[in-house]
Formats: sequence, C-alpha cells, structure tokens
Amino acid sequence: MHTGILSAALAFFLWGLFPLYFHALQAVPPLQILAHRMLWSLLFLLIVLAIRRQWGWLAIVRQPRVLASFVASAFLLSANWLVYIWSVNNGHVIEASLGYFITPLVNIMFGFVLLKERLRPGQWGAVGIAALGVAWLTWQTGTVPWIALALAATFGAYGLMRKTAALGALEGLTLETMVLFPLAAAYVAWLSWHGQNAFITTPSDSTRLLLIAAGPLTAIPLLLFAAGARKIPLSVLGLLQYLAPTLQFLLGVWVFHEAFSRERLVGFAVIWAALVLYAAEGLIHAKRRQ
Repeated sequence: MHTGILSAALAFFLWGLFPLYFHALQAVPPLQILAHRMLWSLLFLLIVLAIRRQWGWLAIVRQPRVLASFVASAFLLSANWLVYIWSVNNGHVIEASLGYFITPLVNIMFGFVLLKERLRPGQWGAVGIAALGVAWLTWQTGTVPWIALALAATFGAYGLMRKTAALGALEGLTLETMVLFPLAAAYVAWLSWHGQNAFITTPSDSTRLLLIAAGPLTAIPLLLFAAGARKIPLSVLGLLQYLAPTLQFLLGVWVFHEAFSRERLVGFAVIWAALVLYAAEGLIHAKRRQ
C-alpha cells in the first residue's frame, strides 16, 4: 500500500507541474503542441509496449464497439488537452486548476444523469454548494468560467468512458493516440510544407527537446497512476487526486502571478468547502460499509 500511495502521489505531483512544462513552450501555438504531444506519445508508448511484449490487446480492437468507444474517448481527451494547453499559455492556470477541482463533482452528476446512480444527501449537498461557487464566480467576473467547466466536462466524460473500457490505461492511451495519429501527422506535415512547423523553424534546441519530451511526460504519470490505483483504496486515491489542481493553483498564484481578487477567493472557497463535504461524506460512507 505504501508503494501504491507513493506511485499515485508522484503521478498527481507530475500532473500538477504540467503548467511549468507548457509555459516553457509558450512560443509554440497550442494546436501544434497538441499535435506533437500525440506523435511523440505514440512513439514512446509503442516502445514501452515493445519492451513489455504486450500486444495481445490488439485482438480486442477488432470489435467495432470497442473501437468506436475509443474513438470517442480519444477526441474527448484531445479536446481536454487543447483547452488545458491554451489556458496555461494564455494566463489562465488558476481557472484551469478549478476545472480539475470540480471534476469529481461533475463525475457525480454524470453518474446520476447517465448511469442512473442514486446520490446520497451529502453528495447532493456538495454538488449544490459547488454550483453556488460557480454562480458566484460568474456573477463577479461577468463571464461563465468556461475553461474550468470545459476541462471538468471533457475529463469527466473521458473518465466515464474509460471506466467501462475494455482496455487498461497503457493499452487504452496507445489506441487513443493511434486514432489521433493520422490527424496529428497530417497537420504537422501541412505545417512543414508551409514552413510553419515550430519543431523545424525554431532556433532553440531546448524547444525541440521539450516537444519530444511530451511523449514520456504524457505516459509516465499515467503508468504511475495505474500502478498506484491497483494497490490503494479508492478513498485514498480520491484524496490524492486533489494534489494536482492544488499545485496548479499555487503555480498560478505564486509563479505566474495571475490576478486573484478577494471576490474570486470567495468563489474558490465555496467550491473547496463543497470538496471537503464530498471527501468527508465519502470517508464516512466507506467506514459505514466496512
């Protein structure tokens, strides 16, 4: 269990530091970063699968329903990546962190609406309080926090699809990047033809190395998460998941010096209160079941 906690915590820690990585690629357009992330991720994942000689899952892919579900999850994942990269490179790290704070509550609503799951009173309370926090932020800023809602919706829907997926984390991500590879490769080829491929045109070798690093930086946290999730209870995993958005939030405030007014703090505090209620209710429910 200790190694499981360490693996999962390290995964969330790495995810929490992602704003530093994408901020270092600020000179590269977000769509190009996304395309290179797909290309280099697939290369790295294929190397890992080759080392592990893990190819038996390809037989399952021949089933049309399995392939269709991973095509859908691939586009949800790419949409989530694109919004996140754009938000970091345009000074919205704090709002991006909010999206991952409220993702567990979005998952609750997806379970209620789509899976017909029954919600406990504490869960309803957490969702209601979080909705008040989002409404407060909308009223104070005059705009809906669309970045946070888009990230929470796409990642929540992606998690819902992967919950019932026929493949594990490594194989599933490989298939998703395979689905996206033709689009990414065609886009990068088009950029190269028109002399706009940042990987070629940039005078900085560090930028090229950072783009290549998108492969291991995408896969390694996922592998650590998958290894940790098998060894620890879901209640512990649920608490550890807040490590990533907390780090992102702190980076937005202290490193990138994004504006964070008192009014905005009130909205975040209300949402954090909802998460405390959600976590406490989950722990109490788990103890009662035991």
